Amino acid sequence: MTVPRSLHKTLGFLEYFTFGFGSMVGVGWVVLMDDWLGRGGPGGAMLGFLLGGLLLLPIARTYARLVRDVPDAGAEIAYTERCPWEAAAIGNLLARVFPAMNALPLYEVAGKVITAPRLVAGLLLTALVTVVNYRGIRVSGRFQDVTTLGLLACFAVFGTLGFARGSAARLAPPFAAAGPFISVLLVMQIVPYFMTGFESVAKASEEARPGFDPRDFGRAITLAVVAGSAFYALVVGAVAFVYPWRELVSNHLGTEAAFARAFGSAAIARLILAAAFLSLFKVMNGNFMAATRLLLALGRRGLVHPSLGAVHPRYGTPRVAIVLLALLTAATAFLGDALLVPVTEVGALAAGVGWCAACLTPLLARPVLTPRSEVLAIAAVIVSFGIVLMKVIPGVPGSFTLPEWIALAAWCALGAAFWVRR
Repeated sequence: MTVPRSLHKTLGFLEYFTFGFGSMVGVGWVVLMDDWLGRGGPGGAMLGFLLGGLLLLPIARTYARLVRDVPDAGAEIAYTERCPWEAAAIGNLLARVFPAMNALPLYEVAGKVITAPRLVAGLLLTALVTVVNYRGIRVSGRFQDVTTLGLLACFAVFGTLGFARGSAARLAPPFAAAGPFISVLLVMQIVPYFMTGFESVAKASEEARPGFDPRDFGRAITLAVVAGSAFYALVVGAVAFVYPWRELVSNHLGTEAAFARAFGSAAIARLILAAAFLSLFKVMNGNFMAATRLLLALGRRGLVHPSLGAVHPRYGTPRVAIVLLALLTAATAFLGDALLVPVTEVGALAAGVGWCAACLTPLLARPVLTPRSEVLAIAAVIVSFGIVLMKVIPGVPGSFTLPEWIALAAWCALGAAFWVRR
């Protein structure tokens, strides 16, 4: 019996944009706002995300050319680590709505308490996303459209209210105590992680509907990067407009708490949390889709066990890859909030390595490149390699500490195990 290997082809431009943007923007803008402002202040955080997005454009444009010419699910390995982040983050987010989520402590990991309700929430989210992805790319794509557009609609409401009711005077001082340069640098170091996701367009490129214009891959990637960078900068600005940012940092407040205190209303906090839940669902769905397509491509090439290259005969989805990723994601949910910062830092390094490898391809293979494409590819390699150096060179502000090195070692060991068992 022949094992089906062809994925279903149903995606259009809207789905590619929502996968690109939706896989990028998660819930960091709610649960880590105090960290972002503590790193750079409002000026440093906004400039960090805007400059980071600008520097990523050569990488995005190089990806656009690659995916146009070679629409293959087996692009680089960039972010299979993100699904565990969201499985842990949902407990943090739910606890902001339901304090009872912090009840029934089970154990501690790195000083962070794991409670039964938070653990169950992470497992249920994993199960939901697994079912959505197992049933087909059409279901996953529609889910991505609804959640992404829902987030943008909510943001349009609370963002407009924030800038209308806030004051620019609250932005002072614009930078953290370390000064403008270090403030911007510390935020730019985490931009690769929070801007990772536009590559999901490449991972789903085999599933474009008949008649799809290959140039729209690049347009979706570029639009996703620009929109993602602008979203992060605007949400930081809106928060700093409505609430004194140093007080937010010292009290470890989230975005929804800052708006609730500024407006004296719980309604706006509920709106922000609704947007956050939509964002959580879409970012996990998008990265789950992309990660399973990557495992599918690796299975096809014999780089991991060939069974991962199997496609469901009815749903046209990588069924073994989906089940494996669901199990791995569920396992990491048991680590809770202790996972968030190390995965963020290691994810930035992984993104840099993946981007560098992909952008080197057109230069090393020496295809016929226009001068503009060659300059973009060279710039992309320089930027991505610089991201790697910032994380691994000791003494650079924001470089790896022991927890990040441990997380990286564990990730590499997992990859080696898959390679040995192939």
